[in-house]
Amino acid sequence: MAPLAGNWSYAEWNATYNAFSFGIAAMGSATIFFWLQLANVSKSYRTALIIAGIVTCITTYSNFGYFNSWVKAFKVVTNDGGDYTVTLTGTPFSDEYRTQGDWMLTLPLLLIELILVMKLPQEETVSLCWKLGVASVLMVALGYHLPVLWIWWFWWFLVMIPFCYIVRTLVVGLNEATSKQPTPAAASLVSAARYVTVVSWLAYPFVGLAWQAMGSVGLASPTALMYEQIGYSLVDVWAKAFFGVLIWAIASEKSAVEESGRLLPH
Repeated sequence: MAPLAGNWSYAEWNATYNAFSFGIAAMGSATIFFWLQLANVSKSYRTALIIAGIVTCITTYSNFGYFNSWVKAFKVVTNDGGDYTVTLTGTPFSDEYRTQGDWMLTLPLLLIELILVMKLPQEETVSLCWKLGVASVLMVALGYHLPVLWIWWFWWFLVMIPFCYIVRTLVVGLNEATSKQPTPAAASLVSAARYVTVVSWLAYPFVGLAWQAMGSVGLASPTALMYEQIGYSLVDVWAKAFFGVLIWAIASEKSAVEESGRLLPH
């Protein structure tokens, strides 16, 4: 991990601190919500909701790690009630777990929970889960090399191969399955979940590109790192917590339809 640059302002340090805090609160509360809702959806959709909670639980843990690492890396003091001074303690700050662990686990699970909540035929479900899961793991594994600047574009090109396959599957490959959802509301929610995934997964590389661009034009390292961490925190909440709420809404809608069907006289 690269050493932190000096010359941090209190505003930059505090904004990053708050971004990690926001991630912990959003992901932790989402986890509790998803698991408390298990009893309110049909058995067919509980696995998808369990996975949604696992995803946000993993990222809650990750954010605690980033938060603790951030706090240990700095000393924030004030003299006689004046302005805060931020200095480095010498303890390294690391968010490498984001690519090494968090994304490797959560990105495949996000795709799997979407496929499961759509309730496709079993053979198609298994096939899509394997294909999309393997493609997302490959994408994350290849993306691990992106910070190596002198071969950055080479690895970026390789990452785009599984990424484009995933996007094509979400945007085009699931159209027919989406149209077969039991109600227009369910179909609309499934479409929203598909496009939320695409938009959020496009945002991850955009944050990385922005970080690279800021560094290349000489923007101060503290500012670049602050924006990078805030960006990743916001995208994580969109891609995992908000996406999970859509998964719950789909499961709830389809459960209500199935329950009303069982109650109708035959």
